[in-house]
Amino acid sequence: MFLVVLIFYSAGVGLAGLSDSIYTLIISRAIQGVGFAVIPLAIALITDEFPKEKVATAQGIISGTFAIGATAGLVLGSYVVEDLGWRCAFYSAFILSLVLFALVSRTIKKDVPGQRTKMDYGGTVLLMSGITFVLLYLTEGPTLGWTSWENLAFLLPGLAALVFFFVYEIRQSDPLIPLPLLRIRNVLMANLIGIITGISMFLIFFAVIYYAQLPKPYGLGLDIITTGLAAAPATLIMLVIGPLAGRAVTRIGPRPVLLIGSFVMMIGFFLFLFNRSTISDTTIDISVAMSGFVCIIIPIINMVALSMPKENIAVGLGINTMLRNLGGAIGPVVATTIMSSFMVSIIVNVGGHPVVVGQAPSSTAFDLIFIVGIGLTAMIIVMSLLIKNYTFAASKKTPRSPPPSP
Repeated sequence: MFLVVLIFYSAGVGLAGLSDSIYTLIISRAIQGVGFAVIPLAIALITDEFPKEKVATAQGIISGTFAIGATAGLVLGSYVVEDLGWRCAFYSAFILSLVLFALVSRTIKKDVPGQRTKMDYGGTVLLMSGITFVLLYLTEGPTLGWTSWENLAFLLPGLAALVFFFVYEIRQSDPLIPLPLLRIRNVLMANLIGIITGISMFLIFFAVIYYAQLPKPYGLGLDIITTGLAAAPATLIMLVIGPLAGRAVTRIGPRPVLLIGSFVMMIGFFLFLFNRSTISDTTIDISVAMSGFVCIIIPIINMVALSMPKENIAVGLGINTMLRNLGGAIGPVVATTIMSSFMVSIIVNVGGHPVVVGQAPSSTAFDLIFIVGIGLTAMIIVMSLLIKNYTFAASKKTPRSPPPSP
């Protein structure tokens, strides 16, 4: 399955670089999106290969490698786009994906036992259609209007498909998502926290990148390369925090780590409210917020991986990834809606006379975005108190308090 999804990823990024219109680019990106299934597959493989008391640390290391990739993407990608154009960014990813394909084909064992099951094509189509239409509604809301018939034409079929999906799954002997498993307390909380965390993270990314590139005094007036460099230290810090958070989950359990991460992320949002006038201020703020973010992601992934039956781990992790991506799609929409609601005129001096040359989000808009982030983080704190904690003894391979069962 690793090789299959990497083929989709390679094809997607290769076709994206050749795109001659926005429509072929979107289709190419959709093909590329299939390749992102490699993330839950990687975490599921870790869960199979490692003893349970080492799973969280291994997941932390994987999160650290994601941070390395994010850093390289921010910095190198900025230079590639600035000097060679956006197409070369996709071509670079295509070459790297071929290298990764070769490494995977030589490294991952081929004798991992699997379980033969029927593919739930009906459930897959219903879930994919429902999520797609809902995302289209959220994406077009600021443009078409939240209550316009043009936009409701996306929302209503999407909601209908999702409702019918659950009805359909109940009647299947081998469903795509075994619904009773979603009632496991830790799985339910992990998925709800995943959505909120996705919204929070992309609120930060979208608002900070937009603010950094606005002209002064409305923003920091940075170019794309400097913006990437300003955000890079945050991902490097995630590289260090990730394994530490994983070890902490093993020793003290997911609930304390979730609470610590939530409070740290909340501090990051508070810093953005009062401390964003320089590049260094913004770098510090986003570094604090992302440190909290990684301390949230690792526990919820661990909760899903250890609370699901072995044969359902990959599906459970895939659902959690999908929900975090759904939150990631909602975050920019929330930020865009707030920014478009609080605008100020950009005024320049031409020949001694003030001239309005455009509009930009006001300081109030960014304040509201970060206040929303604080509220979302408070919701994560409340949900964290509802999970069932578990820890692992240092010299044993069984948890002191086992992960919850259905």
